[in-house]
Amino acid sequence: MNEDSSRPPAETIFHREFADNAVLQALFGPHHGNLEHIERELGVALNARGNTVAISGSAQSVADARQVLDGLYDLARRQGHIETADVDAATRMARHAPGPDGDVVIRTRKRHIAPRTPVQASYIQAMRDQALVFGLGPAGTGKTYLAVAKAVSMMMKGEVDRIILSRPAVEAGERLGFLPGDLKEKVDPYLRPLYDALYDMLPGDQVMKKLTSGEIEVAPIAFMRGRTLANSFIILDEAQNTTPVQMKMFLTRMGEHSRMVVTGDLSQVDLPAGQRSGLDEAITVIGEMEGVSIIRFTDRDVVRHGLVTRIVRAYDRVERERRAAEAGEGR
Repeated sequence: MNEDSSRPPAETIFHREFADNAVLQALFGPHHGNLEHIERELGVALNARGNTVAISGSAQSVADARQVLDGLYDLARRQGHIETADVDAATRMARHAPGPDGDVVIRTRKRHIAPRTPVQASYIQAMRDQALVFGLGPAGTGKTYLAVAKAVSMMMKGEVDRIILSRPAVEAGERLGFLPGDLKEKVDPYLRPLYDALYDMLPGDQVMKKLTSGEIEVAPIAFMRGRTLANSFIILDEAQNTTPVQMKMFLTRMGEHSRMVVTGDLSQVDLPAGQRSGLDEAITVIGEMEGVSIIRFTDRDVVRHGLVTRIVRAYDRVERERRAAEAGEGR
């Protein structure tokens, strides 16, 4: 007998039993809110009774739900609670195939950092495999944070001797000469996000020790001129605010056995009107040459507060409408 091709796929039912009822309270969430979230995202039905969860749906969705539940259960056991962002991350990653070695977790002294989106996983793999990586996309996607984490991880393993963190010092039309203090005091506020990421990865005393010894250096891009940076992990943040000359200078600082990550958001360029972004030019000139990866984040990869995602999408929508209107006027 021929099968009816219009018939829906057979439903799979799997019963997952968990050992610790106390951990399950965190896993399920208030009024089983986390389970409802997983149901919506993965298209499964979850029925919890005691310490057992019945999962029903297509074979693939059941397998995805099992992966999510197991991962969140382990997370709840380690940290004692589950945030909505954790559930979001787990469901988004459920269908993502890991890299060849199956490991996209970054391990630092203070924390282990797993990707929250498939693009973040690709970004981590690229930083592991390629000499030069461009991370492009909106705020809140983890571009800089993950790069600093990878740099610290490689230093801990002895794979690099130094970490160099840099970004343009002048942004949004401000001028350093108008700020009080010496050069370091003027520049440090622009570099604060890089310091914050470092303190998230390493104990404070180790950060200070490595900054003092020069093993970690945080400096504006102007300080890179004339240097060759070997055996280093080099990060340029907010690269959309570099000029083409600055970007070329920075990219050619890479020495032997070094890695370089350049991050930026081309929708947030603060250069004077008519000045092309060095990041934009670099993407055009370098393209996908061997040894280079370009990872593009979108609003789907925003891992901050959910409102941030909606803000990014709203601005993107207005920008698209503006460009469409300008194109219409030019006809």
